Amino acid sequence: MGATNVDLDRLEAALHDYGFAYLLTVGDDYHVHTVTVEPVLRGGVVEVGLIGGRTRKNLTNRGEATLLWPPREPGGYSLIVDGRARITGSDDETVQLAITPTRALLHRNADPNSAAAAKGCLHDCVVLSGR
Repeated sequence: MGATNVDLDRLEAALHDYGFAYLLTVGDDYHVHTVTVEPVLRGGVVEVGLIGGRTRKNLTNRGEATLLWPPREPGGYSLIVDGRARITGSDDETVQLAITPTRALLHRNADPNSAAAAKGCLHDCVVLSGR
């Protein structure tokens, strides 16, 4: 995950359309570990809150994570945020996670009748960058 200039205002506006998210991390065996979370954007970071042991181990070894908010209805956009993890706390009851976004986008399948689909584009993406 390379650094990208995420437009935090656009990300914050997009978050109003979503509820829960999935936090995805990768273990030493390269299997994805997924948990449901209710993150909040504050001060330029996405605060995830308390995390469990497997998530903490994965992030300690790799340091990056992805948050995926599913669309509210079929055909809607999913919100995907990649970022650098910061873990705080020292015991299982206080370990919390915050993610600094490095990339954010809205993603859905392209309308099969669109001009983009006619050119072979299968996805409709809106990158939330400051550029």
